[in-house]
Amino acid sequence: MTAAVERLRRNADRTIGQLRIGRTGDGDPDLSRQTFRVRSAGFLSERQRRLAWLGFFLAAFQAPLAAKLIDDASWFFAVVVALVVATVIVADDTQRRRPEPVPYTE
Repeated sequence: MTAAVERLRRNADRTIGQLRIGRTGDGDPDLSRQTFRVRSAGFLSERQRRLAWLGFFLAAFQAPLAAKLIDDASWFFAVVVALVVATVIVADDTQRRRPEPVPYTE
């Protein structure tokens, strides 16, 4: 076998061609070995948030066009939808900006 294959077998816990990153020698485990998913602080996911902005802009631009092209008041529905979506986006922003509670130790 070649030396590279032997080295890969001996260092099977690391990524190929990558040196060990992190603290060593103090007994604490590496932070890089702890993998976890980082979630947003709001109640909307990133995809839902993008779709909410898209829906808001579509409804906000459709309302004046409908008001100009249609004689009845059906354009008002687009205004209401835009306001509801905007309220959801503002509520998500408020929850994202809320500080996390800090545990106080005495």
